Amino acid sequence: MAGASQATLLVELATGAELFRTPDGEAFATISTDGHRETWPLRARAVRRWLARCYFDAHTATPNAQAIQDAIGVLEGRALFGDQEHRVHVRTAEHQGAIYLDLADRHWRAVEVTASGARVVDPPVRFRRARGMLSLPEPAPGGSIDVLKSFGNFASEEDWILVVAWLVAALRPAGPYPVLALHGEQGSAKSTETRILRQTVDPNKAPLRAAPKTGHDLIIAATNGWVVALDNLSHLQGWLSDGICRLATGGGFATRELYSDAEEAIFEAQRPVILNGIEELATRGDLQDRSIVLELPRIRRHRTEETFWAEFERAHPQILGALLDVVSAAMANMETTELTDLPRMADFAAWVMAASPAMGWDPGDFLDAYDENREAANEITLEASPLVGPLRVLVASEEFEGTATELLVALNDQVNDERIQKSREWPKSASALSGALRRLAPNLRRADPGIEINFDREAHTGRRVIWVGSPEQARKSASPASPASPASPTHAQGDGGDGGDGDFRTQSDGHDQGGAEDLRRLGIDPLPYQPGRPE
Repeated sequence: MAGASQATLLVELATGAELFRTPDGEAFATISTDGHRETWPLRARAVRRWLARCYFDAHTATPNAQAIQDAIGVLEGRALFGDQEHRVHVRTAEHQGAIYLDLADRHWRAVEVTASGARVVDPPVRFRRARGMLSLPEPAPGGSIDVLKSFGNFASEEDWILVVAWLVAALRPAGPYPVLALHGEQGSAKSTETRILRQTVDPNKAPLRAAPKTGHDLIIAATNGWVVALDNLSHLQGWLSDGICRLATGGGFATRELYSDAEEAIFEAQRPVILNGIEELATRGDLQDRSIVLELPRIRRHRTEETFWAEFERAHPQILGALLDVVSAAMANMETTELTDLPRMADFAAWVMAASPAMGWDPGDFLDAYDENREAANEITLEASPLVGPLRVLVASEEFEGTATELLVALNDQVNDERIQKSREWPKSASALSGALRRLAPNLRRADPGIEINFDREAHTGRRVIWVGSPEQARKSASPASPASPASPTHAQGDGGDGGDGDFRTQSDGHDQGGAEDLRRLGIDPLPYQPGRPE
């Protein structure tokens, strides 16, 4: 093209690239190079270098930086306003009933896993390579997942079962994913265990991260890797605990886009997460309910770092191959796997149960280990809260009903140690108490002895009240023979936000029957409530 600018020539040279946008409106290109395909954001350095190479191969000259910038602007417009839209994945993807695991090697290959087995392929889905991602080995057939046990530090066979369950879940492209929370004294190999588990399925140049400073940092870490591994934590602040919960079950973060007054940059991720620290970390009820909590014993037999990691690298292909065989078996068994009593992370439990025959586990091995772990974690949450002891003393003889302010006064009267009242965990206001009780309510309900908590609003005054008592007191109050309190409605109305409108005293299992009736009026069949399980 005589007289054409460098930018125009670059655009013409890029006709072989497949330009498309993601559902989030980000411009990408899939380019063919050295016998394979690569997918990059159009603003990535790799695309600039590819364009420069194409120009030099065609003209034996180098394009200037402004020409490359102008060409990318045109290509970005074609991508964003063209008719091609595709999802771009990190490390794992699902397509037409198959699971794909990106090996992240120089040939951009992936492992295709189906119900009939696993094989290395040129994937039909588009993966992107975040900075720091390392390659997985080509999986070797005929291995055993038990080889991984020699690189772990587990207190019991039940703990080993739960670790394998977490790994099998981490290879599933869609969650929710349980949070694996490891704790133990110094010398229990918490960091090494965390690194081994991440390296098994998602190796990275920086496999372990310190605690993020903001929610933005957390979601950026999740966007640029598959497994989020946070190392050597001493405490989980409330926002970080909430952020990890969102990662486990799916969540996002929006912030103002750089150099823009109105545009938002939106990030969304659902990821497997590992936490480790000396102290128990999953102490808030909502995080604990999504977690597998393991205490690691002290290491008694040591190996040098060089020997340890060399042995792992040799075993890694067999370990990965065995894991993918288990994933294949789970895919084959999912349709015939039934759980009569679904736990909180129901999708995770069903997936692991489908994989259990390939592990040689008896039908109840995983669920027994998972239920016991949840019960132990529930006790950790209760022990971590300074409210539990005073609450139990307060309602030991009779139920309590009053405002949050009145309840806080009553609980303060039960505490003789000023250090408890001055501690960070002790609520200093009525609203803080209400929030803490809402988080604790599911844990207290499952405890022995259990405590029921209900939030209500008086019909004639609008005053918000809290009812606290034992399950036996709740059943007596809910009895048809008991007169209804004139200060409260005789039917449940849901929890109504911070104030809470549901009246537990009219129903022994605490389910929102009023809400269920509203659904039925709309022609929607409400899901059955399972007593003893959090909603």
